[in-house]
Amino acid sequence: MPTYHEIMSTDLSCLTTAADKWTDMAGEFQKHEKRYDRDVHGITMRQTWLGESSTAANAMFGVTLNEYKAAQAEAKAMASLLRDAHTQFADLKGKLTAAREGAVEAGMAVSDSGKVTFDTARLSEGTRTAYQHDPDYQRSVREATDSWQLKIDRLVAAMTDSDAGVEIALKAVVQDSDALDGTMNGFNSRPLGDIEEYEARSAEGIAERLAAGKKVSDADLAELDRAMRDNADDKAFAQSFLGKLGPDGSVRLSDVLSDREQKAGASDTQYTELLGGLANTVATATQVPGSMTDAAPGSAKFQTWLNSDDGVFYRQFTAGLKEAGAKNYDSNTNPLYGYRPFVEMMTHADVPFDDQFLNQLGDDMIAAEKKNTSMFIQWGGNHTEGRADALDSLLGVMSKNPGASTAFFDPDLDNGQSHLDYLLGSGDEAREWPRSGVPAGTTVVMDDDPHSRAGLGAALEAGATGHVPLKDNQDPWPEAKHSEAEARVMKAIVGTLAPSSGTDAPVPEALREPLANALGEYASDTHQIMRNDAGYIRAATDGYFTDTDGSHLAVNAKDLIQVMRGVSEDPEAYGTLHKSESRYIDLQMERVPENASYQQMSQPIREGGNALGVLSGIREDVINDTRMSEYAEADWKSKALYHVVGGALTPITVGGLAVGDALQRGVDVWAWEVGNALKAEADSTANAGVADQFLETEQQMSLMVDSWAQGRSDIDTSTAQGKAVLSTLTQDVHEAHVDGAATANKYLSDTTN
Repeated sequence: MPTYHEIMSTDLSCLTTAADKWTDMAGEFQKHEKRYDRDVHGITMRQTWLGESSTAANAMFGVTLNEYKAAQAEAKAMASLLRDAHTQFADLKGKLTAAREGAVEAGMAVSDSGKVTFDTARLSEGTRTAYQHDPDYQRSVREATDSWQLKIDRLVAAMTDSDAGVEIALKAVVQDSDALDGTMNGFNSRPLGDIEEYEARSAEGIAERLAAGKKVSDADLAELDRAMRDNADDKAFAQSFLGKLGPDGSVRLSDVLSDREQKAGASDTQYTELLGGLANTVATATQVPGSMTDAAPGSAKFQTWLNSDDGVFYRQFTAGLKEAGAKNYDSNTNPLYGYRPFVEMMTHADVPFDDQFLNQLGDDMIAAEKKNTSMFIQWGGNHTEGRADALDSLLGVMSKNPGASTAFFDPDLDNGQSHLDYLLGSGDEAREWPRSGVPAGTTVVMDDDPHSRAGLGAALEAGATGHVPLKDNQDPWPEAKHSEAEARVMKAIVGTLAPSSGTDAPVPEALREPLANALGEYASDTHQIMRNDAGYIRAATDGYFTDTDGSHLAVNAKDLIQVMRGVSEDPEAYGTLHKSESRYIDLQMERVPENASYQQMSQPIREGGNALGVLSGIREDVINDTRMSEYAEADWKSKALYHVVGGALTPITVGGLAVGDALQRGVDVWAWEVGNALKAEADSTANAGVADQFLETEQQMSLMVDSWAQGRSDIDTSTAQGKAVLSTLTQDVHEAHVDGAATANKYLSDTTN
């Protein structure tokens, strides 16, 4: 295991020098081969020596002649391996050097052993004093130091992995590869000149034993882990490894690793790491040129690539996986279909899978399920290798590659709308989502899967927004920009959920928060749709439009409000919608220029009152549902309010940019008032009263308008004139709220509209 000091102080040029000498050696062997062929082996080929002795001598001399040839091949391969090693080592040393220089530029010192410390000697006297007495400064320094140390340690570990791979190759290249060549431990006549090929061969043997359920030593497990980790981004290694293992072997290996992971427990991460390594290997091996938008599976461009030399592995592996995935690896009474362990393995990847591969795999799994509708049902508790509903798990994996999710549901691409109809829709063509079957005597009791549609929700959110699903502590930003494809997906989601008759648009529980996150990002559009903006009405036929600000959702208000009502069955999902709309209202108010006309002031306030009026109508429809008890009503209100207030000013980060850092004065004041009121109450019933007060449109808008006015130079709220302006604006809010609530009521109760 090379140390930091050894890596930085070693002269790597000795590797290329040695490689040159091995190349020279191959040349010398070639000279000897020619002389031996001419002066020794050649005499057995002349007419002057015939008979049995000549035949015997020819065979014996032929063995030696072939050894000269094998020696050349081995020497050339050794030279190639040494040059390969130099390339790898030089690359990693360069990265380590850059990391050290970066740390030094950041104010750190790096010792000869690679230890990173904060270089206080370079600080001025004043800065050093501040550092010694400022805990926040000290904490930031510790975090920076740890970050640089981790970066350096990882590069040293990567060099260790690479060094181990070189060792494997150098030991293997000198092994006689032909047991029938007439020699014992002779030269290698069929050597490999690539380190990764030797690593793949070594890893393949270990993996095959594992997949067969055979005992494998800890040392071999560690080597398999190292080989996959060291070659995580090497396509040649990945395809060689999986090509030998095959789809069937990949399924079996995934099953064995998952089973052993379950038995090992959380404290033993060895099998978890192996699953991650295998998943990353599959992700690397199945990369396809281009993307779904220009080379989707089935397209002429994709087919051309598939038939090329570069596409051979992908074609063979996906065809085999289609068969292995639908295969039952256990009994009919305790089935285990191949897709289950394979997709469970995929969930351990820390790199995104290719969008074409994910889309093709999704299509294949849907087709397999349609042929065998019980394929993804959990039967009893005998199999614990991931979720039985591997299709939903795949959608969760897909959400980590937002572009793949967008393509999978894009109605303008092949199968996009059919995917939504099958997974999200209702009716005869829709999926009957799997439940768990538990044997009970002579019968089977079916129960709901607690994780049902979790993957679908994540994929829908990623597909409509263009980024990975938000975390629990993140909120959607109401003015996020979207592509045409993302807007089409959002439009198609709303259209698929919207009822063809009546007013009820039921949204499954697991989809409510993800869809609220997605809709929350389109608040700048839903805000206009809810007030029946003419431009959005004109674009509703297409469901979206594009301008200089990106692409916009433009569905009709009826469908949108009914779907938002379905989403709002979850109080936290409603809170997300309410919070995102409130942020957008505040942004619009803050954009009113100083010394604006009354009309300019009133417009965003009236629009805000209308939008919150619609949300108020949705909220009342949920609360007045005959299925909701008094306790449930109080609990819903309390949870909704907590979610609205929680993180009201927390920005989200998309593409590395903080998009929620705009001024939010109105939301800030309103949230502060609500927070104080909540602190004074002790239970959900009391908090429900707070919700009634502060989620009421006129109360919220009054606080927001008042704080907005106080920050302006053209409204003096201490004068009669300023108070009159505020009073009139408040009246505008009331009128707009009434209109918005009426719109919601019309679409949620009147089936003729």
